[in-house]
Amino acid sequence: MIDPVRPIQLSDIEDARINVADTVLRTPLVKLELGSGAPEVWLKLENLQPTNSYKIRGAANAVARLTDEERARGVWTISAGNAGQGVAFAARKAAIACSVVAIETAPQTKLDRMRALGATIMPVSYEQAWKAAEAHAFEGLEGTFIHPFDSHDFIAGHGTMGLEIVEQLPTVGTVIAAIGGGGLITGVGSAAKALRPGVKVIGAEPETASPYAYSLAQGAPSKFPDWQASFVDGAGGQSVTARMWQRMQPIVDGTITVTLDQTRDAMRLIAEKTRTIAEGAGGLALAAALTGQAGEGPIVCVVSGGNIDLAKFSELVA
Repeated sequence: MIDPVRPIQLSDIEDARINVADTVLRTPLVKLELGSGAPEVWLKLENLQPTNSYKIRGAANAVARLTDEERARGVWTISAGNAGQGVAFAARKAAIACSVVAIETAPQTKLDRMRALGATIMPVSYEQAWKAAEAHAFEGLEGTFIHPFDSHDFIAGHGTMGLEIVEQLPTVGTVIAAIGGGGLITGVGSAAKALRPGVKVIGAEPETASPYAYSLAQGAPSKFPDWQASFVDGAGGQSVTARMWQRMQPIVDGTITVTLDQTRDAMRLIAEKTRTIAEGAGGLALAAALTGQAGEGPIVCVVSGGNIDLAKFSELVA
């Protein structure tokens, strides 16, 4: 039975911080020097996590909260790569078996890392993976399911990043985060708004896959009609589920759609300014901030991950 949706409380996030303390890094918040006339932008470098993605926050909290019976069954998740790495990392640390229903078009570097962390990989199509995510089930897998975004514990884990952002930059005015399934922005936004109610929480999506923007226009959770696969594989789903729509509506103040070229430019700028690598999804928030639609700041852009094949990254930013 799927648990009913309920708000992520500050106490849930504070408990999660204790649960993930031995696994998750307190990542740097770095000011981006853009020159006069540009918005004040700060980068939350989640690409520096042990798995090079924020997903380890949710995974570590979800695994920490398993019962002994659930641990004995092993865990499984669905992933384009980052959630799978996070769950596999946390499962290995807890000596729990892990399987990943992996989207077969995921970058090879993500598939290789999941295997290296001890996960059993089951490659499926994007459509099969999305159906499993909506159903919270996959035929043939009997372990404990850790949902990659529609999970109270997973989202509360992501909220620990929001605590850090407000502590690192008490004057934060806007937080921008990529929207894939919606777990990241719900978690970070829940924490930020609990501590600073005036903070705006804005999503970022690629033009090829912007179901939240489309759903806002339709006034209801909807499937994006012209979805296309792209190098932004860690965000931009095919649709917004009814449950995640329910979670995001009280938290998210809007979303900004960016082009793939704007995303490439943001990835290049992050590399130039911070000497770190952002994958496509990791560049979305900065791309959104640079459109000017989020205002003058202070804006915190979540660089959600850096898991991309180096050859592909070089090709994109060249």
